[in-house]
Parts: sequence; C-alpha cells; structure tokens
Amino acid sequence: DELNVFLRESKDKVGVEFLQACLDFLDAKLIVKGEENLSKDGLYTFVSNHPLGGQDGVCLGSIIGKHYDGKFRYLVNDLLLNLPGLKPVSNGINKTGRQSRDFPRMVEAGFKSDNHMLMFPAGLNSRKRKDGTIHDLPWKKTFISKSIEYQRDVVPIHFGGRNSERFYSIARFSDKYLPFNLAMLFLVDEMYRNVGKHFRISIGKPIPWQTFDKSKSATEWAKYVEDRVYEL
Repeated sequence: DELNVFLRESKDKVGVEFLQACLDFLDAKLIVKGEENLSKDGLYTFVSNHPLGGQDGVCLGSIIGKHYDGKFRYLVNDLLLNLPGLKPVSNGINKTGRQSRDFPRMVEAGFKSDNHMLMFPAGLNSRKRKDGTIHDLPWKKTFISKSIEYQRDVVPIHFGGRNSERFYSIARFSDKYLPFNLAMLFLVDEMYRNVGKHFRISIGKPIPWQTFDKSKSATEWAKYVEDRVYEL
C-alpha cells in the first residue's frame, strides 16, 4: 500500500528525477568512493554486482544519471517497465518469455546509442555461498563483447549490501528445485527491510576496451572484471 501511494504521488516524475524520488522514499544513505573515475570523455559500460535487487539499481542509476545528465540506459527485466518513471532510462528485456529472441536486438540498440550503459551482468541478484559470503552468480559475457564492438571502456562498480537470511533460504530452494525464480517475488519485501540503511559504493578506474584481447575468452574476461569489482 505504501509503495502504491508513492507511485501515485510520483507519477509525473521520470528518469533521474524519479530515481531521486525513489532514493528519498527509501531513505537510502550513500557513501560513494571513486566519483573521480566518472569521466565525461567517451561512452562507457558501467557494470556492478547486484546484491539487493532493488535499491542498488536505483542508487546507481541516480548517481550515473545525475553525473551524465540522464544520458544512460539500464538493461532491465521488462516487468520494471510497468513503472512509467523508469521507461525513459530503460531498455526492457523479457529474457524468459516469447520475446527472449529480442534480447540481442535490445542490447544492440543500447550499445549503438549515445547513452552510457548500466548493467548487472549476473542477470539476477546475489546469492549466499556455502562459505557464508554474498556473491553474484557468474557474470555473462555480453558486456565484454559489446564493449569491444562499440569501443566502450568498462567501469567496474562495487555495491555493498545484503538481503535477509530468509531471502537467501528461499533463493537456495528456488534455484535448486523450481523452474522459475521464486525469490524475485520477495524483492519488494527485501527493499523495505533495507529502508534507511547506509550503502557503500566504490567506483573503480575505467578498464580500456583494448584490454579485452584474444588472450582470454569473453567469458574469462567477464570473470576478470567480476573479480576486479569484488576487489573494490
């Protein structure tokens, strides 16, 4: 009910203004390190871990959107396009339904544009490992191949945060036994559990696209960047 009230009250806000309203609503307090690595020269692919599934996307979109005057695009699950405020800054992708064949076309459109790209290469939010650490699922290689093709340097970002133990238990059960992502249905609840918290965001130095040469496969380079993110 609270969320629906907020969405009604924010119906005239779009893009960065909507993201800022979301931050205010969620009372998110950001500690940002490395803002000097956000260069105004060229086009970039920003890639981050995805620990929360809600606030992390909103926070990073707000930071990058403000810095680049709204000239960025998310690659997001098309369910989020039901939020009108997100539409102007989103490329919606239905990765599991009949529109999944449009995935390459939507990615191509994003990288061909004159907008910076913001991606969570794991595709899903982080899971809890057996050793107790919170870590993304293996990163997909698309951001590597497209950054090479369109000569975009890659900026690694680490977002500090975690969801509840209940969430990780549900995710573990869902990933092992169910043919669909049951955990995703609990992300709004997790978002409320994270209201009012401080989040540490570390922005690394851009990695030149020329780094991603033939010495490794695109999948191996994706793992290389993922490791760089967790070093931050």
